Amino acid sequence: MIITKTQRLIELMRADDWDRALSLANKFRILGPHRDTIRFAHECRVWPRFYRSLGRDPEAAVAAGIAALKQLYPTTKTTEID
Repeated sequence: MIITKTQRLIELMRADDWDRALSLANKFRILGPHRDTIRFAHECRVWPRFYRSLGRDPEAAVAAGIAALKQLYPTTKTTEID
């Protein structure tokens, strides 16, 4: 079975691997109104000192990017019951 990028993103989000989730989502072409927020969050995660030197708050930008991902791709953590 082939795993799509979207499926991989959802797996990363469920695992709370936000660094890799933002990195993967940054490569998506269609992110709707969340595009700039997610891309800026990724940039702030990769280059926090640079954005801090510009007077930006990288932690707040990353938190906003995570919130945007959660809104764009809602997931629920569930456990399978046999």
